This record gives sequence, C-alpha cells and structure tokens, in this order.
Amino acid sequence: MAVSPDETMVVCGSADERLRLWNIKEGSMIGEPWEGHDDPVRCLDWSPDALEIASGSEDGTIRRWNPDTGRQIAPPIKTSHEWVYAVKYSPQGDKFISCGDGAICVWSRDGKLLVEIKGHDDTVTSLCWSKDSAHIFSGSYDDTIRKWRAIDGKQLAVLRGHTSNVRSLSLTPDGRYIVSASDDFSVRIWDLKTNRPVGDPLLHDDEMFAVAMSPNGKYIASAGPDTKIYVWNLEAALERYQGADNGNAQLKGRLAQPRVVRQPIPNTGGSAKYVRILVFQLLLI
Repeated sequence: MAVSPDETMVVCGSADERLRLWNIKEGSMIGEPWEGHDDPVRCLDWSPDALEIASGSEDGTIRRWNPDTGRQIAPPIKTSHEWVYAVKYSPQGDKFISCGDGAICVWSRDGKLLVEIKGHDDTVTSLCWSKDSAHIFSGSYDDTIRKWRAIDGKQLAVLRGHTSNVRSLSLTPDGRYIVSASDDFSVRIWDLKTNRPVGDPLLHDDEMFAVAMSPNGKYIASAGPDTKIYVWNLEAALERYQGADNGNAQLKGRLAQPRVVRQPIPNTGGSAKYVRILVFQLLLI
C-alpha cells in the first residue's frame, strides 16, 4: 500500500491482482478496482507530484496508473525480476527503482532502463533513496543492506549485522539513519555516517516484515506475523544506546521502559497483511 503525498488517499494492492484507491478520511473506496496485473500485486508507490502510481507484481511487471482515472498511462514494463518486490520513486520524481530476483533496476520516469545494479547474493526485497537521490539503499535475503551510487550503480558500502533475511528499510527524515527489519526477530538502526549499527538490535518475539518511520522522525513502527505493531521512540533508543553499558544496551519490545516503546498494538484481523495497514494508520496520527 502507499499513501498519497497529501495524505488524503491510500492505494492498496491485492492478491486478486487488482488495485483499489481509498479516501482516508471517509474510509471509502474511490471508483472501481483497477485491473491489469496477471498475478498478485506486491508493491506500490506514489510519484512525489502525485500524478502517477507505480505498482509491482508477481507477474514481473511494473505498471503506472493515473490516480484520477485508474487507467494505465503507459505499456507495462517487463522487468528481469521474477517477482517485483519493491518500486520507489526518487524524491525528485524523475526516476524510479525496482527490485526482486537479479539486478536492482533504475528507470527513467518514462520507463527506460538507465542502470542495472548487481551485487547482492540473493533476492532483493526492499529499497529506499537518499534524500538527494544520489544513493540507493537495498535490503536482501542475503542478510545485508547495501548502499549504491545511483548514477552508475557502484557499491559504496555493505551493512552487516542481521543474521537472516532483511525484509524492510526506512530512512529517517533527516537522512542520518536507516532502519531495517529482519527475519532474525529484530529491527536495527544504522548510522549512515559510519555505516555501522547503532547499539544492539531492537528485539521482538517473531520475524519482522515491515518497518516505517513516522513523518516527524520521532518514532519507528515495526510489525510482523505476530499481528502486533511495536512503536519505538527513536530519540530515547539512541540516548539509551549512547549511555548504556555493554551489558545493558539491548532492548526488547515487551520489556523496554515506556519511554522507549509503547505496548504492542494487537491486530484483531488476525492476519499479518493487515498489520501493514495498521502501521500506516498509526503513522498518520
């Protein structure tokens, strides 16, 4: 799912191969579902100017849509990915990136392939841009996060620390830290000045599928198949790490002090896919 730049609408993709646009305030669907993909929709993103939405699917294609009409604005892009796991517009909106099996692809706004980035040893699951669009960050089933130069795909750094698949990435609004979620039951905070993890991981009781930063940069929301959302205070976590002794730095969601994390928020829907929606709702508060 993806929220419109003005935070009035959200677009959702589904296993039924269709997209749906919703009015956030009213909680109602806008128009009819959008059809085009031949397999489940895995990822979505709005362009910064809100004029188009990109969707990636298990059919290996990227499709771009006019949010006002629900119609495709160009022929589908047939990628080299077996499944498209992520698609992200650059902050300036002149390019977008995609990932899955094989290379990370950088595309022009009109759908021309500009750069193929290779280096991961397994499927790439998540992507984000630096604020100036100069760099790309990627997370992979090879347990690493990598930093690339966008213009030519040169690898600049490999961030190691997770012990299982990296599922999700989110950059802090100031661009100083990147936060990652992994199947190793943890969320990690990384300092992009040193390319090293900040303190020990934020531990959970299950795998982590999604992580997101609040727009004001104060909170981290994390979620996984245990159908709960954990909300962490980033500033408090950094302060604790900086001041902790080696034996006291590790945090666990259910044991942390209230100023570090709120109580988990249960998902009454009983399915991990709905946790992503709850993360979105939480971060609009």
